Amino acid sequence: MRSIAEITAELGGYDPQAFLPAATVHAFLERLVEPVTEIERVGLFDALGRVLAEDVISPISVPPHDNSAMDGFAFDGAQLLASQPLALKIVGTALAGAAWRGTVQAGECVKIMTGAVMPAGLDTVVPQEFTRVDGNTVTVPAGAVQPGEHRRKLGEDLMAGQPALQRGQRLKPAALGLLASLGIAEVPVWRRLRVAYFSTGDEILSLGEPPREGAVYDSNRYTLFGLLERMGIDMIDLGVVRDEPTLLEAAFRDAAARADVVITSGGVSVGEADYTKAMMRQLGDVAFWRVAIRPGRPMAVGHIAGGAPGAASGSDHRAVLFGLPGNPVAVMITFLAFVRPALRRMMGLRPEPDIPLRAASEEPMRKKPGRTEYQRGIVTRHADGRLTVRSTGNQGAGVLSSMGRANGLIVLAHEQGDVAAGEEVDVLMFEGVLG
Repeated sequence: MRSIAEITAELGGYDPQAFLPAATVHAFLERLVEPVTEIERVGLFDALGRVLAEDVISPISVPPHDNSAMDGFAFDGAQLLASQPLALKIVGTALAGAAWRGTVQAGECVKIMTGAVMPAGLDTVVPQEFTRVDGNTVTVPAGAVQPGEHRRKLGEDLMAGQPALQRGQRLKPAALGLLASLGIAEVPVWRRLRVAYFSTGDEILSLGEPPREGAVYDSNRYTLFGLLERMGIDMIDLGVVRDEPTLLEAAFRDAAARADVVITSGGVSVGEADYTKAMMRQLGDVAFWRVAIRPGRPMAVGHIAGGAPGAASGSDHRAVLFGLPGNPVAVMITFLAFVRPALRRMMGLRPEPDIPLRAASEEPMRKKPGRTEYQRGIVTRHADGRLTVRSTGNQGAGVLSSMGRANGLIVLAHEQGDVAAGEEVDVLMFEGVLG
């Protein structure tokens, strides 16, 4: 496990006392976190949402034979004439799951059902609704079908020996169906990532506690629960931990011993001399940053030791630590901007394509160059396909209700300045991430 000093030595211009650009934070995290290595084999009913640990190679061709795509009549398409109808004698019926073994001569056809194996020498199917049947003769109108039409070819979807699914792919419903179509009952997946999280602070109330002056109810744990649940992660909720050294040490050690990642909220502001930061330093190799983003400036990242309280930290299991700000919106922004990509890498997922959506701003926006801003936005798709976006108003880091009104984030880049009305900006949609 690489130390903070080793990683930062590779980053040109790294200065922990300065405001770190978002790009520097991403570069740091790419070096800090490592994918899980344990592989499990699970059945298809348990595979939804899991991440493939190996490529899946198709053991068979799909479809395994030429077959009909329609209910109709199969024949040799070379007999078709562009301007004249074609009369064919029906000499048999081919059903799905029971190949027809007869021989078809010129001027003959076979009645065929969808999915049935195409009889030898036949390459075209005319749908039954396009034809006229009189006894054992069917007439195909001129232009009703083209040679080779309505036939599914062997291996059209997949050929035996080709990759069907790729390592690092999250298994979705369609993937489960594909695996079943290949006769595959079990797949190798990475074990689930384990994440422990808790909130810190004497001012934090748990749900069910009576209100008291100067205290606020804990929302960050529930936000983190929702974000982590969407990712398919095994979660360990350690509740609210008071600002007492013995309680904090026990919580950090318990979390690190049981999980791959520990996420906290609160107690990481630069310049604060609280117990949370002191305990992070005592138990781990942790960097405290001021990140050049808005909101979400303070952040702690590194490793934290697990094990029994009072044990030496150097020999214990160490988990990756993300110390997030205390403000509710800042927690969500830092999670989406930095923690989520890092967790995806640890889960073994392939990187998401960097293809930002662009939307025209419906209003001017003030922006200082030198930091990345994430504003809560309402994105609208118009009838002509255009995207426009407007902010939700007050962008304060404690205004959590604005996140509920938003359907995405307006991402204003590090060097970007003021935005004029009508100017295009990057937007990150919540769909698929938050709900």
